[in-house]
Amino acid sequence: MDFYLKAAEFASERRAFAIATVVRVEGSSSAKPGSKALIDDHGRILEGWVGGGCAESAVRGEALRSIRAEKPLLITLNMQDEILGVGMPCGGMMDVYIEPVIPKPELLIAGHGRIAETLAAMGSSMGFYVTIHDPSAARELFPTADRVITQDFDLAETRIDSRSFVVIATLHKNDHLWIQKALKSQAGYIALVASPHRTSLVLDYLHLEGAAPEELDRVWAPAGLDLGAITPEEIALSIMSQIVLLRRGGTGGALKLRKSSAIHDEKTEAAEISVKVIRRCESGGS
Repeated sequence: MDFYLKAAEFASERRAFAIATVVRVEGSSSAKPGSKALIDDHGRILEGWVGGGCAESAVRGEALRSIRAEKPLLITLNMQDEILGVGMPCGGMMDVYIEPVIPKPELLIAGHGRIAETLAAMGSSMGFYVTIHDPSAARELFPTADRVITQDFDLAETRIDSRSFVVIATLHKNDHLWIQKALKSQAGYIALVASPHRTSLVLDYLHLEGAAPEELDRVWAPAGLDLGAITPEEIALSIMSQIVLLRRGGTGGALKLRKSSAIHDEKTEAAEISVKVIRRCESGGS
């Protein structure tokens, strides 16, 4: 029971982990089919057991690889060969299935207003865990958000990690505090919704407060891609487009350009063939 309680605890805290399960044993092995271990994103076994010694070390290493790749693995541990196997000649073989449990990426929106409302709706539809943090955020305006925080005034209870995408849309209230907090984390994205003038004021202030230029370079400010956005909805779209671009490793280029080039090449080749056929016909050739 402790195993599943620990798994539930990690899931509720939005922490990545892996579950390793022995699915087949051949020959001698201290672990049996069905043996399980819960392994955190540092490679530590927190609950359960899948064998000792080098078998455990191998499973921990593969679990880390599974978590980082966000893909399950089926591994075979050779415990018959001390040199080519896992270094523990127990005389058996063991198959272990490793399943990573990865929390949704978090879209953390600091602020309220139409841009924040639209971003929250977009984030939810794209599979993000959406957190709204603002004292004036009304729950009914963020019906799809997973969390709405209105009481954490000093930001002490707000956790930011590598799977957090932080959008600061505070309407200039404490946005410098949010940037300072986000910069202390491993946030995958930090953006400030502000005019170019306001952006310069905030970043200059943070620099005077001791933030290094390379730290401030992590902040996308003003936020979003240049879509020519004017309305709050369009601005939210430009920000969400930038998040998808960075998360998925896109280029931001127009897809039509690549497709048009291929079509153009095909049409040119077809035209050249047609001209050659016409010329042969005119000259009486076959």
